[in-house]
Amino acid sequence: MSKKVLAFIDAKDGKFKNPALEVLTEANKLASLLNTESIALVIGNNSEESSKSFGNYGIKNVHYIDLTKLNSISGKSNFSYSHSAFSKVISEFAKANDCNIILLSANSLGKDLAPRVAVNLSASYCPDCTAIKIDGDKLVATRPLFAGKSIADLLLKNETKVITLRPNVFKVEKLSDEEATVISVDPVSLGITESDFSVIVNDVVISSGKLDVAEADRIVSGGRGLRSQENFNLIEELAEVLGAATGASRAVVDAGWRPHSEQVGQTGKTVSPSLYIACGISGAIQHLAGMSSSKCIVAINKDKDAPIFQIADYGIVGDVFDVLPALTKEIKSVVSS
Repeated sequence: MSKKVLAFIDAKDGKFKNPALEVLTEANKLASLLNTESIALVIGNNSEESSKSFGNYGIKNVHYIDLTKLNSISGKSNFSYSHSAFSKVISEFAKANDCNIILLSANSLGKDLAPRVAVNLSASYCPDCTAIKIDGDKLVATRPLFAGKSIADLLLKNETKVITLRPNVFKVEKLSDEEATVISVDPVSLGITESDFSVIVNDVVISSGKLDVAEADRIVSGGRGLRSQENFNLIEELAEVLGAATGASRAVVDAGWRPHSEQVGQTGKTVSPSLYIACGISGAIQHLAGMSSSKCIVAINKDKDAPIFQIADYGIVGDVFDVLPALTKEIKSVVSS
């Protein structure tokens, strides 16, 4: 347990989202408890300079691999991601730098990479972790099971451990204004060759102009109570007035009314905004698992016995088609006054 703690941080166009800072904070906490060092590994473009800010969260050394260098090894042109190459980079880096605890965010990238890294390192693996503690000389990871109905404490016995952290659960703690030292790493030194790029992603296109529910401070979500795709304009209008992101339940996404990127819940995104307004959402356990940590929950549903009211801070029993237009109009008048 005395080896280093490695935080793998994914970057997009030189930017790091809140889940990345959660991984940094937790890596530093674990290293402090184990009386060892926490280091970070970044693979990205134009993010070397911004990686210095990791020092604010207790990370002294950031190891940086420029994506263009991986491109040159692959023989391909301007790809943005390769799970085969990235997982080998993390695995070989961990071995070369004596890291036996590897933390990643449980976002889509982390979910793809972490099990591959665990296999490469013959490591114990805990996905979607919500807490980590040290019990004597043992590491215990906590994760929800059965859509949050049960909570399991898992003892990770292998010397090497790979853990993904559920986004928007861990608290980000800025410790200082110090900058980290950024160390450039040549992927060739990790034994990366052209054969490691069996699968590549050329580009990831994200629709512009919309807030990401995983990052938004305010969210207005809709469920089957909206009855049809066309009625989601009621959700969008309220969200626009509040400067909020639009979210959706799994049933709505499965029906094709909204994109999966907006899905909140166990099989969607975990959110923890300051304000979460659930409109026409009954509150199935899968949905609650993804939003119950919201600081203020407002539920609008015509069924007074809907489970969503059990966790709501404020509840409105009424038809969304009556409540939403009136609520939007009232908020708009307040905002404009």
